[in-house]
Amino acid sequence: MCARPRSRRAVARPDAGTRGTLTIGAQSPRHLNPAIQAGQATGVPGTQLFAGLVELDEKFQPHPYLAKSWTASEDGRTYTFRLVEGAVFHDGKPITSGDVAFSLKVVKENHPFGPAMFGSVERVETPDAQTVVIRLSKPHPALLTAMSPLLLPVIPEHVYGTQAIQSHPANSAPVGSGPFRFVELKQGEHLILERNDKYFRPGLPYLDRIVFRFIKDPTTATLGIERGEIDYLPFAPVRVRDIVRLEGNSKVKVTRRGYEALGPTNYLEFNHRVAPLDDKRVRQAIAYSIDRDFIVKSLQVGLSKRLDGPFHHSSPFFDDSALKKYPLDLERANALLDEAGHKRGADGMRFSLTLDWLPDVHPDSQGTVAQYLRTQFKKVGIDIQLRQSPDFPTWARRVSNWEHQLSMNAIWIYPDPVIGMHRAFLCSNQKKGVIWSNTEGYCNERVDALLQQAASETNLQKRKALYSEVQKILSEDLPFTWTNEEPLHTLYSARIGNVPQSVWGPLQPMDKVYKSAN
Repeated sequence: MCARPRSRRAVARPDAGTRGTLTIGAQSPRHLNPAIQAGQATGVPGTQLFAGLVELDEKFQPHPYLAKSWTASEDGRTYTFRLVEGAVFHDGKPITSGDVAFSLKVVKENHPFGPAMFGSVERVETPDAQTVVIRLSKPHPALLTAMSPLLLPVIPEHVYGTQAIQSHPANSAPVGSGPFRFVELKQGEHLILERNDKYFRPGLPYLDRIVFRFIKDPTTATLGIERGEIDYLPFAPVRVRDIVRLEGNSKVKVTRRGYEALGPTNYLEFNHRVAPLDDKRVRQAIAYSIDRDFIVKSLQVGLSKRLDGPFHHSSPFFDDSALKKYPLDLERANALLDEAGHKRGADGMRFSLTLDWLPDVHPDSQGTVAQYLRTQFKKVGIDIQLRQSPDFPTWARRVSNWEHQLSMNAIWIYPDPVIGMHRAFLCSNQKKGVIWSNTEGYCNERVDALLQQAASETNLQKRKALYSEVQKILSEDLPFTWTNEEPLHTLYSARIGNVPQSVWGPLQPMDKVYKSAN
């Protein structure tokens, strides 16, 4: 099987003098190395700094990027990639097959879902500087998708191979392979990237510079896009009511496109390592205490959908009939808590729990819902202490180091559940210090076996059956209790051309984006 060029959506070419500087409203990242860090804060700048082997278009089809072509064996266990000639890193050193092999090893061993993505890779061969041969122990239906720059950024071994990757100083001052070079990172304030004149795609990128302005609250984000101080606001961290209002502003464009690859889900995470959350009856009682329809219809003004399990409704593996659902039922919740031995005290409370939430993004999916849950859980005798993190890195440290009890959280399923879903539930993926791994501490050997089988099953109907059983078990065990599908939007200035709208949206290279003078 060979890679063949496919037709791409036509893109506009800017006139001379329209390159400009793109100002992006963004989260402050922990660092800038997507090989070891998941999430949008690192992913949006990371896909500008680092190239991947392939890109996906708006129909999920792979296209050549750093790999100009590839072939696959008939049994699906060997992939051979040919790299573009003359590609160099930002420091001028050649990008070689050895760097690809090194990058895959780093992702496999350090990324939150590296084991799920690349656990079937037995070895990577580099017969010459331009050829990468990947040998698999079993077929891997998600492999090409996992070669996207967000998931397998090609990083230089001569830089990152010099010391432990998790603490490497180049994580915050990267040497990359993508369309833009690192200039400056000032935590809490801004990140500056400039055009990579040595980029391997001739004539690109169009922009001269990208400035990431770190946004700390929804008001700043909304005012910034309205005043023209921000050109591009992906994962728009604004109130849903402001999104409805901004759709009437002729200078601001609003799109829901570009998030199809993510399958974004929101949930309340339980830390199973701490009592009383280690008791399934308590987790189910909490689930019965939540009015998901109120969250969707009132708190999110109908811009999201209710969620009762681990799959976004757009996934081909979503099976509503397999799910155990938890309608609002305070009587049932109270009975379960009584059964679990948690009687009400003189003040009417049974026990107290701390609730964190993911800050800086989608306030009506996180902070607003956390406030609602505090009031709601009080009705069944659970006293909730809200703990607001000042920024994303603080929240990520708390949750990834298992210092939480309850936390609002969000996870992306990605184009294939092997990439985005498995990481949250595999027993082996409990990695302290790594956010968006199995931070809740859930372990079920039957779920592990089903996920392992689904990871190599190439028959779609058989995969669906496996994931249906997974959904049935998870909705009974409740490693999380799900609330809603995350309402993601992008706001951008009408002056911006070629706005990223593949299935990766803002998590793709912005080498064709430009900014017009008027």
